[in-house]
Amino acid sequence: MKPLKTLLLNPPSFENFDGGASSRWPATREIESYWYPVWLTYPAGMLEGSRLLDAPPHHVSAQETIEIAKDYEFLVLFTSTVGWSSDHALANAIKAAHPTIKIAFVGPPVTTDPERALNECAAIDFICRREFDYTIVDFANRKPINEILGLSYKDENGVIQHNPDRPQVEDLDAMPWATKIYQRDLDVTKYNVPFLLHPYIALYSTRGCPAQCTFCLWPQTLSGHAWRKRSTDDVAAEMKWAKEAFPHVKEFFFDDDTFNIQQGRTIELCEKLKPLGLTWSCTSRVTTSYETLKAMKEAGCRLLIVGFESGDPQILKNIKKGATVERAREFVKNCHDLGLVIHADFILGLPGETKESIRNTIEFAKQLDCETIQVSIAHAFPGTEFYDFADKNNYITNKDMNDHGGHQMAHIEYPGLPVDYVMEMVHKFYDEYYFRPKAAFRVVWKAIVNRDVPRLYEEAKSYMKLRKERNDMVRKAREDASTKAQETTSMNA
Repeated sequence: MKPLKTLLLNPPSFENFDGGASSRWPATREIESYWYPVWLTYPAGMLEGSRLLDAPPHHVSAQETIEIAKDYEFLVLFTSTVGWSSDHALANAIKAAHPTIKIAFVGPPVTTDPERALNECAAIDFICRREFDYTIVDFANRKPINEILGLSYKDENGVIQHNPDRPQVEDLDAMPWATKIYQRDLDVTKYNVPFLLHPYIALYSTRGCPAQCTFCLWPQTLSGHAWRKRSTDDVAAEMKWAKEAFPHVKEFFFDDDTFNIQQGRTIELCEKLKPLGLTWSCTSRVTTSYETLKAMKEAGCRLLIVGFESGDPQILKNIKKGATVERAREFVKNCHDLGLVIHADFILGLPGETKESIRNTIEFAKQLDCETIQVSIAHAFPGTEFYDFADKNNYITNKDMNDHGGHQMAHIEYPGLPVDYVMEMVHKFYDEYYFRPKAAFRVVWKAIVNRDVPRLYEEAKSYMKLRKERNDMVRKAREDASTKAQETTSMNA
């Protein structure tokens, strides 16, 4: 018997919203950019007759999605904390238009609170907790719902049942290649990340992350801390196939949580990638050795995404980063010496943040002088240690985390550090960093050399528009606070 005809969906949402699958920060982007729905490719590759629909980058509307879903028996929707309300509404609309379809939600928010999801959205037939690959496949292959591991559902009496957890996937070589599903179902030219060459393709070579960073969503909710790896032969074989299948792709990106955490495995993989003549990039920790970085560069590595997070030593300890400011400086020097480009990630508003520590981080970033930076606002996602800390201390001001347009907003307020100040400092951070003559010249020169000036112009326009909107929000928040204070003073007079 054939499996249920299955639609795997990264749903439409806010404009420019990148909220499901492998997006590390579910949000409407300052500059339109999209990551690949890697997690959804695995069950898609194991189910005959399935389709992976990645609505946001392909600009598929909610109404179009509802029409597409009518041709399927089973819908798997990857949801996010920020996109939950719109995903909930979409599921209800699909169920209304197609009452016999079975709907499962997957992703961090339903993993951490399946009961809330099942109670709030009657359209959901069941939740797949944590790694959902084989849970989805079991249901599509018509296994009885009460026998499927990792699944939560309401029984015939309306009582929520939680089946036993499913063990994590250990044999990653047995999983389908994500790139084959991209070729089948996606248009890779629709995916754009400003600091990666375009078009690019992202994939995983490992799962899980042994690091203990308190704020990081994925290891604490979906993939776990156990680090599992594909064989280097399997990765190299996929890369060889993908290079031939996508001759127009300029760069491959390993979006693993900790791609190069094990020196021996990384060097072994690099030896197998080197003959392929690929340009590739990856994530990296600052603890990576010079020898590993050298092997990566020689095998075609161009760029590293590095989470520095903060330039304040105490904050790095507070978030259990497992890295130091001194090690970060040494790492950056090694990369610069080898000619590896760094896209540096920083976060403002982590536990222990003060006005002084924010200033320390800005100065630290300028000293590192990486090619590009991203400055995010700290977000305490449910299921993380950071969330438990912020919730316990009543630091959370807005559990929706966004402005109802999908833009991430500061939602953690510490004593002496107002949320509007943190928002303002995000913009000061970018201004101080990029308006230095050295950094400004580097951006312009890169645009000229890559013949990508039109894209740079559009990205600059998008960023400046959002920058103005956020500055207006900061100004309004301060005006409201001032008005409220004056009213309180008048009442007490």
